[in-house]
Amino acid sequence: MARITNSDTLPFVESRYELGMLASQRVRDLNGGAEPVVDKGNDKPTVVALREMATGKLDIDNLRHEFIQSYKDTPVAVDSDEALEISVAEDPKLREIDAELENSLVEEPVEEPEEQEDEAEESAE
Repeated sequence: MARITNSDTLPFVESRYELGMLASQRVRDLNGGAEPVVDKGNDKPTVVALREMATGKLDIDNLRHEFIQSYKDTPVAVDSDEALEISVAEDPKLREIDAELENSLVEEPVEEPEEQEDEAEESAE
């Protein structure tokens, strides 16, 4: 197959939109070290991915699953304050930022609400 077109790959996917998503996932796999199922030659990973899909040698269902999982794998938020303190203590840069933030909060003078009310009354008169 010297030249790949969308029409060559459309029988294996549901739409052109899905073709783009799955091809991009396969390109990420190839760039990550996955072995191509067709002869790579001098082609770029995008062309190799489309050729793999057009030949039918690539497991499209597995590729769909990989694509979906790549967007589901997100870091889990931990509700524990202890976990946050540990991560701050482990990273020296975070400790430095935390200390600067705490110092800036301590150094800022806090006006009492009563003083603000008195000033507002004086300016109104």
